[in-house]
Amino acid sequence: MSADLILGIETSCDETATALYHSEKGLIAHRVFSQVELHRDYGGVVPELASRDHISKLLPMIDHLLEETEQSITDVDAIAYTAGPGLSGALLVGSVTANALAFSLGIPSIPVHHMEAHLLAPLLESGQSKMPFVALLVSGGHTLLVHVKQRGEYALIGQTLDDAAGEAFDKASSLLGLGYPGGPAIAERALTGKSDIFEFPRPMMDPKDNLDFSFSGLKTSLLYTVNKLKDEKALNEECIADLSNAYQEAIVDCLVEKSRRAVTQMNVDTIIIAGGVGANKRLRDEMREVFEKVGVDVNYPSIEFCTDNAAMIALTGCFRYQDGIMNKNYEIKINPRWSIENIYNRESLGG
Repeated sequence: MSADLILGIETSCDETATALYHSEKGLIAHRVFSQVELHRDYGGVVPELASRDHISKLLPMIDHLLEETEQSITDVDAIAYTAGPGLSGALLVGSVTANALAFSLGIPSIPVHHMEAHLLAPLLESGQSKMPFVALLVSGGHTLLVHVKQRGEYALIGQTLDDAAGEAFDKASSLLGLGYPGGPAIAERALTGKSDIFEFPRPMMDPKDNLDFSFSGLKTSLLYTVNKLKDEKALNEECIADLSNAYQEAIVDCLVEKSRRAVTQMNVDTIIIAGGVGANKRLRDEMREVFEKVGVDVNYPSIEFCTDNAAMIALTGCFRYQDGIMNKNYEIKINPRWSIENIYNRESLGG
């Protein structure tokens, strides 16, 4: 099999990212531009602003990546891009750019599922992962438990019924006046907070609820608590730290317990935690503590590969390229709600 060089493009939400992945040498380089400052004043991602910023940043980032790595665009064998799930406008920027470049070069374009790339991200460093395993994919837009039987064969076994864990962190941070993004802000305040001052519910923890999540009730509980404290003029900095600690613990407990149940039910001895919330230190520590006791391996990507990045897109694109799964007709197709169970169903990528 010949060596292949894949250019990866990621524009699913509020990070513009590019990467070069070589089938034999591994990751050559990757670059990420975060739009956090652009969206901070709005307390969350504004889709139109995200799309416009991708348009202005993407091509210069590709040029800089090629220049820094001393590669030519003509060295690239295929271009992989995020086709879903994500924000429609943001996805279209990546799709149009990838397909236009690929068409001009006479090489294939490769649509990649964003969440599949997340669960394969640990392979960027380890080179392999023991399959089957359970993957917890937890981010601002997604909270999923996936049974990975083998590469390309995924079963969705649990998901949030309302808000994602990352969104719950963002809403809480906004409510407490801590800014955006919420996960890091809550985690930082939680470090100085006491753990026995407030108690928040752990939604859907009854065994009959199986492996699904729900965080809307938790957000409502925090809202009521904050409003009560404001009425009592008791919402000070110390109180905010205590609330952050208790709120984070509630989310982490839900994620850990449902992950434990998933590993037991699927009878696997490896779990992978990926996605932006996977960078949360408290979650990492609790996962290790729980699973090491029962001999289950816990694998994380490095922090730089937890958040959205093009390295994981290029890696996944490389696998698809080697398997002969690519877009040779340069169709501009995306699917903002692409299910992870339908990755290899051609009709699922219809927009």
